[in-house]
Parts: sequence; structure tokens; C-alpha cells
Amino acid sequence: MDHVQHFSAGPVTPVLAYLVSCLGCALGLLSTQRARARQRGWSRRSWLALGAVSIGGTGIWVMHFVAMLGFAVDGAVIRYDLTRTILSLVVAIGIVAIGLVAVSRGKATRLRLAAAGTVTGLGVASMHYLGISAIQMSANVAYNVTLVVLSVVIAVVAATAALWATLNVRGVAATAAAALIMGVAVTGMHYTGMAAMLVSGLDPTPTLSTGLDAYAFFGPLAMVLGVVTALTLLAIGIGSTESEVAEDLWAEQQLEALLNERNR
Repeated sequence: MDHVQHFSAGPVTPVLAYLVSCLGCALGLLSTQRARARQRGWSRRSWLALGAVSIGGTGIWVMHFVAMLGFAVDGAVIRYDLTRTILSLVVAIGIVAIGLVAVSRGKATRLRLAAAGTVTGLGVASMHYLGISAIQMSANVAYNVTLVVLSVVIAVVAATAALWATLNVRGVAATAAAALIMGVAVTGMHYTGMAAMLVSGLDPTPTLSTGLDAYAFFGPLAMVLGVVTALTLLAIGIGSTESEVAEDLWAEQQLEALLNERNR
């Protein structure tokens, strides 16, 4: 088996990947907190969509490819297929959106939470291995089945915990703590899945792949991440919190009661 490195850039990539995951999860939790305050309508759907983009896009997908900057195989030229890379982004956001919608409709029972967490976790794992399948190099790739199964289990548990957090976590301190824990789960799943990867039969004279180098799309990725994060923070800053929405609703009810009393 050829020597595979997951930390070829040192501790920079795992630390940065973890921080990016925590950022995405925190923004997603703040977005879903605002979605909880809206019972229905366009505003609620918009906050859920923003939560899916934050958790699925930044917290999972961007984390994955930041971590992949540290992936290397001795003697191999590594490129990434653009189509599969973009498809993995769509899968990450889409599956998180499905999970958020599933638990936000009606009463979130334990059975519904478990079912949504399982589906979402399997989707997250699919996104991870789809992202890995985008790797192009002149070598054979196989997987340690035990570690693959373990990574899927971690993904399901992490997804279920994340969905539970979107329903129950309130307050800045609790949100920060939940995001830190979610970051550990997401990055843990990633590196468990990467540890399952077995590379052999490297061609010593490979032809140059037509895919993209990881750093070729990391620059644009960083810019997009910065813009999306800034816009999300702006939306969260402007949007009313659960308590503010509750206070507005109470004020409206009191005003309506007062007007009804006067009209009698």
C-alpha cells in the first residue's frame, strides 16, 4: 500500500477544517432558531434554507475540502473532478435541508427525529464518499469496511444530534457549545472516512490528470465562503430572535384585545 498522508500540511488543515465546521454549524443553529420563531410562510422557509446552506454547505462540505488540502499520496499527482465536487455540495445542502424540514413540521417526536437523523446522516456520508470519489490519481483505491461503517455510524449520530440541537438549543452560550460539539462530530466523521481509504498500485509515470488541483478552487471557495458568511451574519443580525418575535406577538395580542374591548 502506498503511503497516504492526511496531514501533509501539518496541523493547519485539521484545525482550520474544524473551525470552519464550527462556524457553519453555529450559523446554521442561529438560522434555525429564527426559523422556529416563525410558524409558517416565506420567512420560515428562508431561515431553514439559510440553515441548510450554513450547516450543509459550510459546516460539512467546505470543511471536507479544507481538510482535503492536507491529503497527499507519496509520488502521486492529485486532482479533483469538478462535476462530482459540485454534486457533492448539492447533496450536502439538499440532505440537510430535507432533515431540517422533516423535524420542523408538526411535532418532532423521537421516532421522527431518529428517522430524519438516519436519513440525513446517510446523506452526509454519501456526500463525503462522493467527494472522495472526485479524487483523480493514477492509483487503485479500496476501503477498510470496518472504518467505513464506523464513519457512517458517526455521521448518523452527528446528524441526529445536529437536528436535535436545531430544535432545542437557545442562547448564545448554548449555541456556541453545540457548534463546538457538532464540529468535533463532523470532522471526526471525515477523518474516520479518510482513514478507511487504502491506496495501492501507484503508477510511477502517471499522465497529468484533467481535474482541478485542490488549491485551484480553494481560492474561489474562500471568497465565496467569506461572502456567504458575511451575508448570513448580516441576516442574523437584522432578523428578530425568538424572544423578540414572541414579544412582538404578545404586543399585537394585547393591542388587539384592547381594541376589541373599546369596540364593545
